[in-house]
Amino acid sequence: MSGASAASEKIPVRVHGGPTTVIEYGGLRFVTDPTFDPPGEYLMPLPGDHKLVKTEPSPVTAADLGRVDAVLLSHDEHDDNLDKAGRAFLPEVPVVFTTVSGADRLGGNAQGLAFWRSAELKRPDGGTVTVTGLPARHGPVGCEPVSGDVVGFMLTSDDLPSVYVSGDNAALEHVEEIAEKFAPVDTAVLFLGGARMAFAFDGALLTLDSAQGAEAAKLLGARRIVPAHFDSWAHFKEGRHEIEAAFTHAGLADRLDFAR
Repeated sequence: MSGASAASEKIPVRVHGGPTTVIEYGGLRFVTDPTFDPPGEYLMPLPGDHKLVKTEPSPVTAADLGRVDAVLLSHDEHDDNLDKAGRAFLPEVPVVFTTVSGADRLGGNAQGLAFWRSAELKRPDGGTVTVTGLPARHGPVGCEPVSGDVVGFMLTSDDLPSVYVSGDNAALEHVEEIAEKFAPVDTAVLFLGGARMAFAFDGALLTLDSAQGAEAAKLLGARRIVPAHFDSWAHFKEGRHEIEAAFTHAGLADRLDFAR
């Protein structure tokens, strides 16, 4: 794992296309934003004929993942973060951590985490993993009535390095807040891609772009950056090439781990 610290290597992380990432942490298996559908179009719940377009198939099915102990769902309202197959998968998991409003919509095993609120899970070895909900914003200031709520996550445990999952966050000021409490972070799973849609907020960023991702890495003091959610959908404007270029320009290329 080029550029990853020895501590990082203790935390297996694998990105399975789009935002869907498996994190093995403290003997528990976490999955972020499960999406397994084939390519297709998804109508958006907005006035007009607006669609999300999935361009690439998911490389895995829910069954391929094996045992999953918890889902870290940044938000439930957009199909590129929770598609039909992903939604059907949720009841099979012991707990789904998500936004407070999302937990109300999903019901069942969904548990809402407000910003800075935490929940604990028992590890197989008798320890605990703390899951903390973190600030995120899916677009410019004031976007929430249109884009909905979103939450990021931090995984911590007494004897393990920390893991941050950004969710669909476009706000570096929230990254600054997170860094104040948790930096240095060992592994940061950053949802990048510079998502934009011409009809939404005058084309403003809906997620971090590559240059902002590099800035987020610096703020967090992250020793490993795992890019996610930058491919497989038409609304992403930057891919692996742009990410590599931005991190190289920032002198952080050795921290990248595409974890495929």
